[in-house]
Amino acid sequence: MNEALNFYIDGKWTPPAQPKSLAIVNPATEEAVGRISLGSAADVDRAAQAARRAFASFSETTREYRMGLLERIVAGFRARLPELARTMTMEMGAPITFATERQATVALFHFEEALRVLARYEFERPEGVGIVRREPIGVCGLITPWNWPLNQVASKVAPALATGCTVVLKPSEMAPLSAMALAEIIHEAGVPAGVFNLVNGDGPTVGEAIAAHPEIDMVSFTGSTGAGIRVAKLAADTVKRVAQELGGKSANIILTDADIAASVAAGVHACNTNGGQNCQSPTRMLVHRSQRDAAVEAARGAIETIRLGDPTDPATTMGPLVSQGQYDKVQDLIQSGITEGATLVAGGPGRPAEVNRGYYVRPTVFADVTPQMRIAREEVFGPVLSMMTYDTEDEAIEIANATPFGLAGFVQSNDAERARRVANRIRAGRVYFNGASFDRSLPFGGYKQSGNGREFGVHGFEEYLEVKALLGFPGG
Repeated sequence: MNEALNFYIDGKWTPPAQPKSLAIVNPATEEAVGRISLGSAADVDRAAQAARRAFASFSETTREYRMGLLERIVAGFRARLPELARTMTMEMGAPITFATERQATVALFHFEEALRVLARYEFERPEGVGIVRREPIGVCGLITPWNWPLNQVASKVAPALATGCTVVLKPSEMAPLSAMALAEIIHEAGVPAGVFNLVNGDGPTVGEAIAAHPEIDMVSFTGSTGAGIRVAKLAADTVKRVAQELGGKSANIILTDADIAASVAAGVHACNTNGGQNCQSPTRMLVHRSQRDAAVEAARGAIETIRLGDPTDPATTMGPLVSQGQYDKVQDLIQSGITEGATLVAGGPGRPAEVNRGYYVRPTVFADVTPQMRIAREEVFGPVLSMMTYDTEDEAIEIANATPFGLAGFVQSNDAERARRVANRIRAGRVYFNGASFDRSLPFGGYKQSGNGREFGVHGFEEYLEVKALLGFPGG
């Protein structure tokens, strides 16, 4: 049992203002593996005041000083990477191989990328007859989700520290233990007291206190669209900058010249990555009507290759969902697909036959899904793929864009120029061509109700900077 009842505030681990604890449940066993404290507005206030005090001096530190801090964080992270991966397997069910190669490693990438951008970034540059200067925005409230518990923390903390901001972090209360281990790494790296602060708690209490706090200058939030709207409304009273990465319902358009079997198989596996608990998962697969039967057979075959089981087994490729609540939500949506008349290709309701405990869901594929069905409209956040058909390229693009979300899109084709024309018409912040790999330097964020602002690389770095124009000074 990991007893992690203190918060990290002003450079030390400190008890909450009011004792109230929450068990952390291993979703594979349904047993408690840890316990944290749930914070209050008073804890947020202590953290925000510490961050405000620290900002005065940290914002004036040199590039070289902050690079040194980031280098030490990277070294500490690398040394503890296996432990961080095991922690995420325990707290949110990510298979250990995936947790090591993707969950923990990609989180490390963000610190390395912030270091790379910081090394060459021009904080001042002449423009017109003046100088444009970029300065740290101030105290940043960071609210992160459970599905990529360390990756999303790192994607915010790394650029915030690199730019000279100070931080109040609220990780998800469902998977907070890896973030607390990162706090230890940050402390051991010598980050000054008050620069980084961590307060555990739930969204309605700690998250809302961060969004509304007058000493917090910016909120970066990743989570559901509904919660993002609430954060933005609370932040509006103090005119904070709000950066948000919210929900998604990404379309995967397989054009007629693509290798249908290979494209469908790749799309099925992409949809099931991390148990389908990804905001940019390609959960709507669009295939030409003439290729419907071939696509269904390819999808059925791809599902059979998924190894679902104990997440501590290196051979497992899919573990459980994060919680009972998430399990129930996904089961409800699977049932809705059946009720509304979609064709069940693979999977279906209930736990897999081979498990008798844990929040496991059968990886599920529906065919003949229409745009009006719930599984075509709502973000499932589980291993559920909706296969839809189109007759023309224009219709495929229309279906892809017929959603309030716009986080990502996917295009499969043997003709790069044709795929590029389609990609340009997809209203989303990212479009992947033929299974393109992750690139930590390219911006990540959404159109429409998938959010605003960008993370990763230079674009993510600049989210944490204000812009000042200097006129009449030498050098302009």
